[in-house]
Amino acid sequence: MNFTTAQVKDLNIQLRGIPPVEIISWALQYAKKAVITTNFRPYEVAILHAVSDVQHDIPVIWCDTGYNTPNTYTHADELIEKLKLNVKLYVPKQTTAHRNALMGIPSIEDPKHSIFTEQVKLEPFKRAMAEWKPDVWFTNLRQGQTALRDTLDILSVGKDGVLKVSPFYYWSDAQLDAYLKEHKLPNEHKYYDPTKVLENRECGLHT
Repeated sequence: MNFTTAQVKDLNIQLRGIPPVEIISWALQYAKKAVITTNFRPYEVAILHAVSDVQHDIPVIWCDTGYNTPNTYTHADELIEKLKLNVKLYVPKQTTAHRNALMGIPSIEDPKHSIFTEQVKLEPFKRAMAEWKPDVWFTNLRQGQTALRDTLDILSVGKDGVLKVSPFYYWSDAQLDAYLKEHKLPNEHKYYDPTKVLENRECGLHT
C-alpha cells in the first residue's frame, strides 16, 4: 500500500467528513496486514469498536508500560471481553519492580528519562511492529492533542512506510461522547502515562 505524498494529501481532502467506518473499510481494502495499537486511554474504545466491528479478528497491539492505574486495567479487561478483541500484549523486558529499584520514574529533566521512555514504551512498540510488520496502522490520534499531531491528518505515512490511519482525527470529545453513548460503550479517564508527564507532550511513538 504505497501512496505518494501528493496522493496522501489528496486522499485526506477526500476523506475529511467521511464517517470513520467508511474510512476504515476503505483502508482495509488496500491492507495486506493491518493492526490497531492501543493503551486503553480515554476514548480509545471508539477506535477499538469501530475497527473491530469491520474486521473482528484484527490484531490489537497493547504495549502495557506496567504503570497503568487499576481503573485502566479494569477498563481494558472489560473492553477485551465486550468487544472480543484479538489482543497481542507487549510489555517491557524489565519488571516495574526492578526498574523502580534502579531509577524509579525519572523527571522530564533527568537524563534517565529518555532511557525510561525507551524501556517502558518505545522498545515494546518497536518489537511489536517488527514482529507484525503491518502496512496499515489504525490509531486514535486526534487534532489538538499535541503540536506534532496537529501536523498530521486522517492519513499519514511514517518513516517506515506504514500508512497510519486515524479515522476520528477531526472529532471532538463531544462527538466521541455521542458515539460512545450511541453504541453503549464505557470510557475511562483515570489514565496515567509515566513517559509524558504533561498531557500535551508527545510520547515518541508517532515521531
